[in-house]
Amino acid sequence: MTQASDDGSALDRARGAAGRGAWAEAYAAYLEAREADGLGPAELADFAGVAYAAGHLDVAIETWERLHADLARLGEDNGAAGAAVRVAMHLLFDTALMAPVRGWLRRAERLLDPAEVTGAHAWFAVVRAFERLLSGDLDAARTWAARAVEAGTATDPAAAAIGRVAQARLVILGGDVERGLGLLDDAGTAAMSGDLDALSTGVVYCELVCALQGLAQYDLAEQWTEAMERWARTNAVGSLHGRCRVHRAEIMRLRGRHANAEQQVLLACEELRPYVRRELGWPLTELGRIRLRRGDLTGAEDALLAAHRLGWDPEPGLSLVRLAGGDVDAAAAAIREALARPLPVPSKELPPTSGLRRAPLLDAQVRIAVAGGDLETARIAARELDEVAVRFESTALAASACRARGEVLLAGGDAAAASESFAEAALAWSEVGAPYETAECRLRLADAQQALGNRRAEALEREAARTELERIAHEPAAEASQPATAERTTVEQTTAGRTTPERATVEPAAIEPAAIEPDTFVREGDHWKVVLDGRRVSVRDSKGMHHLARLLAAPGREFHVLDLVAADSDDPAVAAVLLGAGDAGPLLDDRAKQAYRRRLAEIEEDIEEAGAGHDTARQEQAALERDFLIGELARAVGLGGRDRHAGAASERARAAVTQAVRKAIGRLRDASPPLGDHLDRTIRTGTYCAYAPDPRFPSPWAT
Repeated sequence: MTQASDDGSALDRARGAAGRGAWAEAYAAYLEAREADGLGPAELADFAGVAYAAGHLDVAIETWERLHADLARLGEDNGAAGAAVRVAMHLLFDTALMAPVRGWLRRAERLLDPAEVTGAHAWFAVVRAFERLLSGDLDAARTWAARAVEAGTATDPAAAAIGRVAQARLVILGGDVERGLGLLDDAGTAAMSGDLDALSTGVVYCELVCALQGLAQYDLAEQWTEAMERWARTNAVGSLHGRCRVHRAEIMRLRGRHANAEQQVLLACEELRPYVRRELGWPLTELGRIRLRRGDLTGAEDALLAAHRLGWDPEPGLSLVRLAGGDVDAAAAAIREALARPLPVPSKELPPTSGLRRAPLLDAQVRIAVAGGDLETARIAARELDEVAVRFESTALAASACRARGEVLLAGGDAAAASESFAEAALAWSEVGAPYETAECRLRLADAQQALGNRRAEALEREAARTELERIAHEPAAEASQPATAERTTVEQTTAGRTTPERATVEPAAIEPAAIEPDTFVREGDHWKVVLDGRRVSVRDSKGMHHLARLLAAPGREFHVLDLVAADSDDPAVAAVLLGAGDAGPLLDDRAKQAYRRRLAEIEEDIEEAGAGHDTARQEQAALERDFLIGELARAVGLGGRDRHAGAASERARAAVTQAVRKAIGRLRDASPPLGDHLDRTIRTGTYCAYAPDPRFPSPWAT
């Protein structure tokens, strides 16, 4: 009697907390009820939803797997099929592993009665449509999207709405952009109606923005991103907050707000980490693009290589980093390989086997080929890019194609025609609202004017472009709702242990007019006086300021983070505790390792089935997914099967120093944006930290 009463109390508390959106509290209460064997099929389904909302994706999937097995044993085929479809849906939208998705869809299909039309049938069609879309089989995807809309209209409006997004995307990929955009608007209207559940609403928003980003319809993407953000503030669950941040970062990058964009994408990595693994490659590639624009080639390369290690396609970003670093041959080889043998990564923004997937690669190839003197390759790539732009009726794609045409014309000696193309491209990018791209085109227009001997026109264009680029480079980052605790070296953290960012508080920093003074970084009581290039600011004392002072006092010297932490403590006993033994636990816990092994078994089954059907593309995709999971397990498990642990003393110190230094730089940026940007460029954090002086400010700091 007591046990039943306790169980009932736990369920009541779980339901009450879920009703308030207190997901952690609801999750704990459901766990308590589950331990008492008090969860029937309906309660298990509710628990799966709460586990997802609370950040426990593996538990959510396991719960749906258990419900599938329980209902199958009871002979409730439709319910068991519905649970299998839910497993497939989470795997599709949160892991980007297509082979396990196909395995769970096969289980569901065996249980669904083809003569009936139920909610399970509708959701099966939704997941199958997206699986086919993201695998490049557009014809099959169209058939399943139509079924999803039809079955969903009769049984479940949420399934119908998501099916319409898939249908709209396929119409666009087929070349009917105007009709596809109309269908996307219809799907977005359904999301805004408030009639769909939170998860389905977020999926509609996210897929809609992905479609518009992939099409380079940035104005529409921005409008729907803003709508998604307004909704997400109070309604988003699971990975949707983080996905919304990535979309916002993409828009900020386009608008030239690079510091804000980097801040947002780093926060997105933190928020997405409990939900996605392989798909962390998406925000990491965005991080690489942002850092490349900021001139941070090392940071860009770190982000893109981390994305690649997760099984994501880092191109064309990695090739452009090679080009910016002066290695034209490596850039040319990499972009040529990316176009000839693209990785079958299931990007939601740029589905495979489409011109939209090739467009950014072609744009990069033109730039790289021109730099390497390979005019014929550049000409072919520019021609194909122009065809893609015409097919998809996008101003941004047209601007990209126009610039590419100008590059080929200028390299071929036709400066007059190149000048017209660059001017047209600059105007188009300006209409899109992309100041960085506009400035790039104006610089190339200046080069064309120089070749024509028009010195005055050249000077005007070059000055306008450089002024805009300088403005973009020094635009300060607005304070985010949470601090960006990750930075260049925390790219690896996005694929390792987890940290909980501390909310930053920015104290007021007084800006004082200053006479010409030497560059200074000195403590005065509970504040620090900092002078750079004759501009003085004052900020409150903090650990990060102490670390910065040590780095600035020894230009070029590398400090291990353990030395910085120990030096900042006056009490040797405290320093010993900070540097003491212990760690943050295994990189993958037992549950995660078991889940990975289940997914590996499902992938092997998919590879065998693909081989029997002579489906080489499917085999290749599944093999890449297998390699990714095997690599994850190998990284987490050392010799003899022992767990590798994250967060030992140096790792904890690295995270603490990084957070403190970045927070201090953020405060300094609030006081003086140029100062913050200078320190961002010259302070390197990681296991070893250093100050690399900027040649523009060669004099040593007074510390």
